[in-house]
Amino acid sequence: MKLTSGLAVAMAVAILAGCGSATTTVADAPRNVIFFLGDGMGMTTMTAARIYAVGEEGELTVDTLPETAFVKTFSNDAQVTDSAPSMSAYMTGVKMNNEVLSMSSNTVAKSPVADANGNLLANNCGTGNGTAVTTLAEVAKSKGLSAGVVTTTRVTHATPAAVYAHICHRDLENDIAAMLVPGGTGFNAALGSAGLDVVLGGGTQFFTPKDKGGKRADGRDLVAEMKEKGYAYAGNVTDLKAIDPAATERLLGLFTPGHMSYDLDRDPSKEPSLAEMTTKAMDVLGKNKKGYFLMVEGGRIDHALHETTARKALQDTVAFDNAIKAALDKARVSDPDLKNTLIVVTADHDHTLVLNGYAQRTGKTDAGKPGVLGLLKNVTSGLLEKDLDGAPYTIIGFGNGESRTQASRAGMASLDDNTVGANTYHQEAVIRVSAGNETHGGTDVFLGAIGKGAENFLGTIDNTKVFSLVRAAVDL
Repeated sequence: MKLTSGLAVAMAVAILAGCGSATTTVADAPRNVIFFLGDGMGMTTMTAARIYAVGEEGELTVDTLPETAFVKTFSNDAQVTDSAPSMSAYMTGVKMNNEVLSMSSNTVAKSPVADANGNLLANNCGTGNGTAVTTLAEVAKSKGLSAGVVTTTRVTHATPAAVYAHICHRDLENDIAAMLVPGGTGFNAALGSAGLDVVLGGGTQFFTPKDKGGKRADGRDLVAEMKEKGYAYAGNVTDLKAIDPAATERLLGLFTPGHMSYDLDRDPSKEPSLAEMTTKAMDVLGKNKKGYFLMVEGGRIDHALHETTARKALQDTVAFDNAIKAALDKARVSDPDLKNTLIVVTADHDHTLVLNGYAQRTGKTDAGKPGVLGLLKNVTSGLLEKDLDGAPYTIIGFGNGESRTQASRAGMASLDDNTVGANTYHQEAVIRVSAGNETHGGTDVFLGAIGKGAENFLGTIDNTKVFSLVRAAVDL
């Protein structure tokens, strides 16, 4: 069909006007990044958690993420990383030594010095020991976006600290806490004059002075200081639920003196779930029309694995997955197709948890049915599998841990599912180490992504590459 010149011009003007309008809309749209970090959540732990919660054929929310990659986690000086340099690599794009938080690769980790009472003294990193490197949160704040951290650990622990702190050793938590107080001594000015907009988790001990039950030898009450700087404060789940996001510019929530409870032990009338903290953070941060960067950590997965208490680890993995689902549901309310929202889910490192033998399928764990936490039953006969000492053994084990039989296992012939399926049962390990000190593993970890720019997360990548991929995805 031949168009008249007048109609053709009119159509061209309309098309150009539409393009201009679309460009304006995209440019003005908020850029939101939610970075989920399952601390210690290796692929075997993810698999076990899936079976535990929904059975072999089920799927968790993390299993539905459309874009996936494998991530190499080694640090600058170690084949097996700790959380400080691995999370810092995600946040800064820089490899650093074990124990170091968001500093240059040449930074030497200097162990904290303690006084006679065991209290860690002030920053002893030394002059000229490396330089700070920019984090994603700092980039976001410099461009007018909001930023926050949510965790089930102390907010000064390695993973959340990597978002906002720069220091030579992760254990200097008094100094790390001070980096959060806008304008205060030790504040990280790279966060801008306002600091982080949301901080939720545990760890009041590093914010309060000794005379108030804390660990601060300098006498500072950082909670009081942050309130003076305009932070609304929540000390329990009731406080958090009462927070009105519309009337809240900045939010600090510290719910326990130390780490928050394992999800199996959590009192929901006192401590919020990770999902509750995540959605509240999104409500507060989401008021910024430019967007936000939010880091959410399921931190106690790692602690349960160090304990070799698998049931606690799997339940905390499920709680972490619930937070991912809650975030996706909330993000889709205002951004149905996630055109302006990137959600990344990964882990900082693996652990030594393994799934043993040729186990019969168990289905999910229910009352009276331990599932993957139970004793291994032979896939062909359905009978308990026995080791060479004639004793049964669990499906889940560890490469190292506190529970190891030093001689024959024949004395464990009476093991039953009730025993091994208990909340506090310590699965057996090949190598015996001291209580609570099962180690990280060096295996690559899973990364899943959805939303704006998610298609660029693919293949096997170094953890440092994630930093640039996030920045490119949302033009940070």
